[in-house]
Order: sequence, then structure tokens, then C-alpha cells
Amino acid sequence: MAESSSNAKPVSASQVVMTQLVLPSHINAVGSIFGGTIMSWIDIAAAIAGQRHSNKEVVTASVDELHFIAPVYKGWVVNLRASVNFVAKTSMEVGVRVDAENPKTGETFHTVSAYLTFVALGSNGKPSAVPGLILEDDLQKQRFEEARRRREHRLSVREMKKQERGG
Repeated sequence: MAESSSNAKPVSASQVVMTQLVLPSHINAVGSIFGGTIMSWIDIAAAIAGQRHSNKEVVTASVDELHFIAPVYKGWVVNLRASVNFVAKTSMEVGVRVDAENPKTGETFHTVSAYLTFVALGSNGKPSAVPGLILEDDLQKQRFEEARRRREHRLSVREMKKQERGG
């Protein structure tokens, strides 16, 4: 739904930048952050972007594969950037990039990227329409198209699983 209608919103209107400090309570037995902690932060950053875009409460419908690229250690800073990549009638794909920063050296490391699907909810708790998305540059157009293809794949997998269950 890339469009320029009156209710559509630009990608920039809902982008999120979130920063977290890795504390001792976030660390696992091998001295790096729990993957689940980062996953939680990803979900929060993405939900904020989805809420900003839709002006509604949102729920996580799916999270695509997560592959952790680099470890994150106690005392490091984690920067999350979330952006709405694609919208359908009631759902949105939000991309999140996570980078870790070693404050002692100033080096930054890409840690993980994720794509999450959110559904906007109306006051009745049912799925509700979301505004269209105004794409402001070529990178956003590319992300929109890639997200559209991921959505098609997710829907086909969902249909296959439905058929396997006999429904």
C-alpha cells in the first residue's frame, strides 16, 4: 500500500531509535547478552514503530528468522533502529537493525536484523485498517518491495501449514 492518499504516512514519521545499556542482569553464563533480551528489545522497538504508524495498539503476529552475527557484552551499548517497511490492510512489516557499541574502543558491530509483522487493533480488539505508506527514497522503495516478497512467502507458508493440518 505504498501511496500518497490523505491518510498515508511517510516512513520517517514512525521510525524508532532506541538505545539500551547491557547490564549484569542481561548477561548469560558465557558472559554475553541473552539472545532473548535482544529479542525483547527488538519487539519493543518494532511495536513502537507500528503504533506510531497506525496510531493504534498493535500485536506481534510473526517474527522472521533471527541470526545473531556478533556477541554483545556487559557494559556495551545496544542501538536499535526500527522502520515500517510495508503495510497491508491491517498489518505492517517492521524492520529492526541492531548494532552493538563497545564504549571503550568506540567500535560498533552489527548484531542482528529482524523483520516482524504487526497487526493493528481497533477499540473492539479486532484487526483494524492501517494508513498507507509514503516511500520517501529509493532505499525505502527497495525495502517495501523486499517486504512485499517476504509477506507473500509468509502467506504461502501459512497456507501450506493450514493444509497440512487438514484445514
